[in-house]
Amino acid sequence: MKKRTKKLLSMLLVGVMTVSLAACGQKGGEEKEGGSEEGAGGGLSFTAEETKTLEDWGAAVKKSLDGTEITVAMASHPSTDAFKKMEKEFTDLTGIKVVWDIVEETNLKNKQLLDAQGAGSYDVFMVDAFWMSEYASKNVLLPISDFAEDETKTPEWFDYEDIMPAYRNGIAGAGGVNYGIPTAGETRFIAYRTDLFDQYGKKAPTTMDEFLELAQFFNGKEDGLYGVSMRAQRGIHFASGWMSLMYNFGGGFLDQETIGSDDEVVTCTTDETKESLKYFVDLLKCAPPDVGSYTHEEALGAFISGKTAMWLDATALAGQITDPESSTVADKVAFVPTPTGPAGDGAALAGWNLGIPETSKNKDAAWAFISYMASKEKVKEYVENGGVATRASAFEDPELQEANPSYEAQKLALESANGLVEKGLSWIPQHDSINQILDIAGGYGSSALTGDTTTDQACEDMQKDIEDLIK
Repeated sequence: MKKRTKKLLSMLLVGVMTVSLAACGQKGGEEKEGGSEEGAGGGLSFTAEETKTLEDWGAAVKKSLDGTEITVAMASHPSTDAFKKMEKEFTDLTGIKVVWDIVEETNLKNKQLLDAQGAGSYDVFMVDAFWMSEYASKNVLLPISDFAEDETKTPEWFDYEDIMPAYRNGIAGAGGVNYGIPTAGETRFIAYRTDLFDQYGKKAPTTMDEFLELAQFFNGKEDGLYGVSMRAQRGIHFASGWMSLMYNFGGGFLDQETIGSDDEVVTCTTDETKESLKYFVDLLKCAPPDVGSYTHEEALGAFISGKTAMWLDATALAGQITDPESSTVADKVAFVPTPTGPAGDGAALAGWNLGIPETSKNKDAAWAFISYMASKEKVKEYVENGGVATRASAFEDPELQEANPSYEAQKLALESANGLVEKGLSWIPQHDSINQILDIAGGYGSSALTGDTTTDQACEDMQKDIEDLIK
């Protein structure tokens, strides 16, 4: 087995699927007029009395940081678009100028890591949870609690505790240290056709048994109608779809307590993992015949076009389901959390964070940007601009609830996801070879779906290949 030190282990055991924003700073470490000393973060300090209102805070920040320029490395993402719409007020309030470097998700990680090796061009990073273990092991990001828990740098109205516990505890940290502020998160839940369920006298599923029974009932019930739609493309997409329900059976690819140790344990051949794969394959037999090619996009398309009675995938896609311009079922759909399985609840958890790179030359200004953009004070505007809610206050806002009818189900799904966090489990195991592990598992799982092998044999084969990989 692969050897690792305890130090590396602590860095690898990070939160699940997060993204952090890191901001860019001034080149060469020169101090700009009005900026903090070498951007080191020592220039910003205020009292609670001085920052009771947004305007008061802006004046306090401007006093220290007026004229500072930060550069932010962001993904091409709806949340980035939402933040950009808030830029003018931020700059007017604080005097901090923002340079945006917006990069496709596939290129963002490499660009950030390259910069973190020494250039220090950025002050804020937007980081996917998938990358967090690597970022922690390479000391890319600063502990965000150094800022969020400092009353001299963070106004009360930021309200860190308002961030949903599943996101705050599940996707923002590594080794017990939080490195980012969750700003776009998702779990998974079910959407179902209320017209069909009412017509046939059916109730929404609450257990895995009910979910499968309903999928089987609706499959072929009407011409061109299938029971369910999920992602199941060969490889990582299949593994991701499988993981939507795997933990509810008590299954998993790895014993997460052993990750990073001298004796990592692969768990693909446990009864629970085998049962979860058999269940998933049986469920997919109630999907459209081309489900083996589905990513999240094709799975969504099948549901919103009216081809399936149910859909299980990311909460972040709910808006497209309820949008009458894109969905034929917009006015006849409801949502429920991922059903309970033999091992209880265990919903997915993923998202993006805003964080500050170690190499930032304008750390206080970077935090001012994050604490404004990701605050409780601005969350409603952010969501209305197209951002993805991560705060309890957003889910509880009556106007946002009316505009987003899935919010109540999303809250329940996040409670389920937090249950997984409380068990000490990351939905995406934080292993340095996780991409390869998921590709292997999803490859053999796909073979079981096509009938090229049995589900039991698929689990035996992936067990061997994953063990060979991590030796």
